[in-house]
Amino acid sequence: MKNQELAKIFYDIANYLEMEGVAFKPYAFQKAALFLEGLEDVEKIYKKGGLRALEDLPAIGKSIALKIEEYLKNGKIKYYEQIKKQFPVDFSGIAAVEGLGPKKIKILYQKLGIKNLNDLEKAAKSHKIAPLFGFGEKTEKNILEGIAFLKRSKGRFLLGEIMPAVQEILAKLKDLREVEQVSAAGSVRRMKETIGDADILVVSKNPAKVMDFFVSLPGVVKIWGKGLTKASVKRKEGFDMDLRVVPRKSYGSALQYFTGSKEHNIVTRKIAIEKGLKLNEYGVFNGSRMIAGRTEEDVYKAIGLPWIPPELRENEGEIEAALRQAQGEVPGLPEIIDYKDIKGDLHCHSDWDGGENSIKEMAEAAKNMGYEYIGISDHTKFLRIEHGLDEKRLLLQKKEIEKIKSKSKNQKSKFTILHGCETNILADGSVDIKDEVLEKLDYVIAGIHSGFKMERAKMTERIIRAMENPNIDIIAHPTGRLIKKRDECLIDFGKILRAARETNTILEINSYPERLDLKDSYIRRAKETGVKMVINTDSHHKDQLRFIEYGIAQARRGWAEKKDIINTQPLDRLLKYFK
Repeated sequence: MKNQELAKIFYDIANYLEMEGVAFKPYAFQKAALFLEGLEDVEKIYKKGGLRALEDLPAIGKSIALKIEEYLKNGKIKYYEQIKKQFPVDFSGIAAVEGLGPKKIKILYQKLGIKNLNDLEKAAKSHKIAPLFGFGEKTEKNILEGIAFLKRSKGRFLLGEIMPAVQEILAKLKDLREVEQVSAAGSVRRMKETIGDADILVVSKNPAKVMDFFVSLPGVVKIWGKGLTKASVKRKEGFDMDLRVVPRKSYGSALQYFTGSKEHNIVTRKIAIEKGLKLNEYGVFNGSRMIAGRTEEDVYKAIGLPWIPPELRENEGEIEAALRQAQGEVPGLPEIIDYKDIKGDLHCHSDWDGGENSIKEMAEAAKNMGYEYIGISDHTKFLRIEHGLDEKRLLLQKKEIEKIKSKSKNQKSKFTILHGCETNILADGSVDIKDEVLEKLDYVIAGIHSGFKMERAKMTERIIRAMENPNIDIIAHPTGRLIKKRDECLIDFGKILRAARETNTILEINSYPERLDLKDSYIRRAKETGVKMVINTDSHHKDQLRFIEYGIAQARRGWAEKKDIINTQPLDRLLKYFK
């Protein structure tokens, strides 16, 4: 989608301007980029209302609106092209290495001529970076570790990067008269946190028309292959997409087969063989007779299993659980949380701390999603870059929320706003807001936003000390990872879980696409330990509330049930989980 392309350009422009020491402008482009990432479709808005509609968007002034219009019309922005010629540096590539911001990238370019990741790696391996002012041996070592981390995730895309494009294409295929049924398959359907490529499955009696339509979709930059029932293309977003057309009678078996995972499929085929059957993408066969294949439910039933949700299909115990369930034994498959079970989002930022929308606007957006409550949890004073709130401003914000709540009571609204904050866990495990103010809030989230390189024992102790604070209810993004950017902090997760249980502290599943923290294996451990979790979006814009889908998917992949997640509960029960 154009939103993501424009966001990347505006982030790059902000970096160039920051590198040059330009005041104020970088922040305007960053805000615009952040806003576009959460917006559904800027191109539709422009087609409907033109330049005026763009100018009316929050965070988009006249100058930036003109640049968006230029890109939508011409596919490029002249101002951006000029800056790139002046500084031929792959900003997004180099900045993906943790710790390298615009100013350091400028020094690397000016002193060593570093333009891209390859140049950076060569310079670091040759020990040319350490002698530079402001760098040193530790930074050089961290750069090499950062590059190695990026290489491990090369060729993978965030679920949140790919999903908007996949959903857009699925919607277009559904509208095609020749398409009877359509679904995503592969790792997209299993909602993996990163995706290599996307698979789509279609039922149609006119495959040729579907193939022609698919390869001519906007955003296709290369056609790898096009046959009678299969086409493979490269998308402008960078990932490959395959489309397969199958007959109606084989749709279920094809969906099961192409959803995977490979490991899951190996075991299901083995079970079929043990029953004297054959299972493949065409169906389940007893000799030459097809006995199932129309639906996935039929396929699993034919081999003696209940249907298994796609998010669980990783051969991580789900087949054994399904077999027990089929035989009437326990425990069977978990009744994993549903995408409609969330009743509110507790980690949302407002324009009090650098978020885009007012408290009222965030609340209205949450209400429109069918939620019963929203929690406003703005950053606190340690995070100056986010305009973090100090004690005085937190109390002023509390008054503002009470004022909004009293108005909605007069309107007899059942929706409510909870007041929290996202306080910072400092190096010693204390937090940056006084307890006498924290105890006045409905709940408190605490998170680590600095000092990620601590050794395991100290980092574990740091988090546990925060949990022991009687005012801290939730630990935000507990491992600190940024997918494809920063590895998780070194922690003893077993100790963290024990402390969480002892202190009744809730662990967050952060839905933000580049976080998805906790990861699925940790969610499963938390569930098994009896530690409660909460699924939040960490929204900085009202449109980012929709990210909740990714957090729910992560919880499902971690076998979490409704009872494990506190914000599946109505308000009165939710409040009982807070210290």
